[in-house]
Amino acid sequence: MTDTHHSSAGGGPNFDLTQFYQVFFEEASESLAGMEQQLLEMHVDAPDDEALNAVFRCAHSIKGGAATFGFDDVTSLTHVMETLLDKLRRHEIDINTRMVDVLLASGDALRSMLTAHQSGEGEGAVEVQTLIDTIQAFDAEAPRTQPQTTAQAPTPKAPERTLTLLAGPLASPSLADDLIALFKEIGGLGRLDRLAPAEGQDPLTVRFKLTTASDDGDLLDLCCFHVPREQIQLLPWTETDADRGYGLFEAPAPRAPASPPPAVPLVADRAQVLAHETTLRVSVEKVDQLINLMGELVITRAVLAQRAEKLELGAHQQLISGLTDLERTTRHLQDAVMSIRMIPMAVVFNRFPRMLRDLASRLGKQVELKTVGEATELDKGLIEKITDPLTHLIRNSLDHGIESPDERLAAGKSAQGRITLSAQHSGGSILIEVRDDGKGLDRERILAKARLNGMALPDNMSDQDVWQLIFAPGFSTAEVVTDVSGRGVGMDVVKRNILSLGGSVTLDSAKGAGTRVQVRLPLTLAIMDGMTVGVGKEIYVLPLASVVESFQASTAVVKTMAGTSRVVKVRDDWLPVVALDAVCDVSRGADASVSPPIMVVVAAEGRRVALLVDELVGQQQVVVKNLEANYRKVSNISGATIMGDGRVALILDVSALVQADGY
Repeated sequence: MTDTHHSSAGGGPNFDLTQFYQVFFEEASESLAGMEQQLLEMHVDAPDDEALNAVFRCAHSIKGGAATFGFDDVTSLTHVMETLLDKLRRHEIDINTRMVDVLLASGDALRSMLTAHQSGEGEGAVEVQTLIDTIQAFDAEAPRTQPQTTAQAPTPKAPERTLTLLAGPLASPSLADDLIALFKEIGGLGRLDRLAPAEGQDPLTVRFKLTTASDDGDLLDLCCFHVPREQIQLLPWTETDADRGYGLFEAPAPRAPASPPPAVPLVADRAQVLAHETTLRVSVEKVDQLINLMGELVITRAVLAQRAEKLELGAHQQLISGLTDLERTTRHLQDAVMSIRMIPMAVVFNRFPRMLRDLASRLGKQVELKTVGEATELDKGLIEKITDPLTHLIRNSLDHGIESPDERLAAGKSAQGRITLSAQHSGGSILIEVRDDGKGLDRERILAKARLNGMALPDNMSDQDVWQLIFAPGFSTAEVVTDVSGRGVGMDVVKRNILSLGGSVTLDSAKGAGTRVQVRLPLTLAIMDGMTVGVGKEIYVLPLASVVESFQASTAVVKTMAGTSRVVKVRDDWLPVVALDAVCDVSRGADASVSPPIMVVVAAEGRRVALLVDELVGQQQVVVKNLEANYRKVSNISGATIMGDGRVALILDVSALVQADGY
């Protein structure tokens, strides 16, 4: 970026505005998300005045910050957007679909420009002159709902006024000095003078006398670069004896309180979740460090508990009691720490209305997106990794599932299709569902394409097995390859990505009625509940969410099939037996085959297998460590953990085990 940005907007040569860049970029990103949400929900036939005002405030906020930092390209585009939006909200011109399209495209351009500035590419990285010309042309094209006056009087300059500004409670006293420096460096904003504390005032709150001609919105937008908006109050000017010089000067008449601007929602659903909460921005690195320390505490507690078990109970009852309290406190602390990384699914869901709107327009289809469970929370790391698979599933629903309006009307349906995206907690995991009311999957067409691709298929395949064929690499039933679909790259990647997160994906469909895809994911990848099992001298961990049951099998219910494969009868079902000693290449010992075999039934991918183990050690919470990042990828292993005795135990990949050869 150019040096002029460092001291722009009238700043002195020694004042570096780059220290506020990150806050501006984050606030601008949230404003763009809010603006896009409002535009997508806009009814052009009967636009909501508050929605138009909200979009205007988003553009105005971004323009003010961009002008402060000298981002002239961003300022130029937001200026013409602001002019158009101001006329729309005043009902001087009528909004139409073309305007919404251009405003959405302008939001995309602003996002790209801000990214360019943030990465250091600077001005000129995005060409926006065409957008500016188009927006300016709308004023002449659009019909006016009110008569246009022949001449407009110039807007009078706002008179100067005096206010009381309260900031606090402040996390650091230096923030008060930062506010004063901000007003000194930005010309025209006003004058800010620090006052003595009023009687009974919170010691962490600072009182100022503010003389300004700026409106409340600009003042709050700039002050929040140092102090959170909810900690800033603009009040009518009132003087104490100290302020009046002990009666030597006459106090001015009090002014009516200024009305603060309505809050701009960051993202519609998220604003509802956070409306009455005080938030604090914390870097992800700090949160990750806190979680790592939490993991170490969990391991240390497990070490102490294991050593305490070897002590005589009567002599050390107080120690045992203390460890029980520590375990309970650790669990509560762990839940609190993990909740810091939890983010509402609305962050993901709000990406899709815009995408569906554009894609439906290209495909000539009509679709409504219904979202359910936006407040359901998921770990930030999983949120980032699940976005792409969900994007592909939703695009598939629109492209392959939802019919054209003519086809839907001919089938007795409404012209507009519906895609439902939902999320809910289910046990120790989150269940995400993508459902459409389209034409559903064609069983015969899928089978024909599979045979054409050289797949050997039995004649009596169940519907569920047929649906699983679409997850095969390179499989596609599209007759024409387009830029949307048809290349056979997608569903296999979706499944592989979900499996890599320790999740599962299932699909169900009915011809003519629609398709439903369910994705199940763990709530977090950092800590999990597990069942520990012994094989030979080694300890392995099974994710507790995948464990169905465990039992000691008699030899009568274990049968050997052709070759060396075995099955075990569990109630009325015969399940494949997977011997962990063979899978993990571990010696079981000479007497391991004498006792009745111990089986653990696990489920994944809609299948169940019985794992043959030597011992059930117990159930405990484990801290998951990434084995691939610290060592290398190991087949049938999803991670590792440290046990209470200091040993490293491998976490088994249940999805890989149920897909083992021959099962």
